[in-house]
Amino acid sequence: MFNLLRKEMKLSASFISYLFILFGLMFLIPGYPILCSVFFVTLGIFQSYQNARETNDILFSVLLPVEKKEVVKGKYLFTCFIELCSILLMIISVILRMTVFAEDVAYRKNMLMNANLFALGVAFSIFGVFHIIFIRGFFKTAYKFAKPFGLYIMAVFLMIGMAETLHHIPGLKVLNAFGFKYLDIQIGLFLIGLVMYVLLTMISYRSACKSFEKIDL
Repeated sequence: MFNLLRKEMKLSASFISYLFILFGLMFLIPGYPILCSVFFVTLGIFQSYQNARETNDILFSVLLPVEKKEVVKGKYLFTCFIELCSILLMIISVILRMTVFAEDVAYRKNMLMNANLFALGVAFSIFGVFHIIFIRGFFKTAYKFAKPFGLYIMAVFLMIGMAETLHHIPGLKVLNAFGFKYLDIQIGLFLIGLVMYVLLTMISYRSACKSFEKIDL
């Protein structure tokens, strides 16, 4: 497993994928739709898949002494690695906004989504949707990615729009809790997002493996 990840990181990955991890720090920006940072991270990952196609990386990987499902596993491992690195930056940003910047006026008067545990849960959910729509769609052909990425773009901005709208609905202000307020509810929402990430990743991985096995490269 480690060798597969190392191969992806050293041979297949685009530098942009690593650079775009830094967009996780956008959770620190007040008055900005912070969940857009999740899209930018996935855009960086997309560049690696594009690079893999242009360099015939999939064909090269299949020629290695590994099963075809191992090729899929390598892509998923790399994808999850990049996502979790960005999530780490988001978590650091959330902690700072909940503690050090808890009384900052710029954040207190923020009309958009606050950086809290609910936002992190939604971020995990978006990454899961990226797996189920884009990566699973990519491995149906292991070559075409325009359609699945286009579908993902529509889905992700729909999710961002919904997340930014929900806390304005009466009775749902708890979703935009600031600092440690409603911490128990925030933790629950975060865990729901994390579970969705794991489930969607597992489902998409199994589906991608089945599709890739049927492809004659």
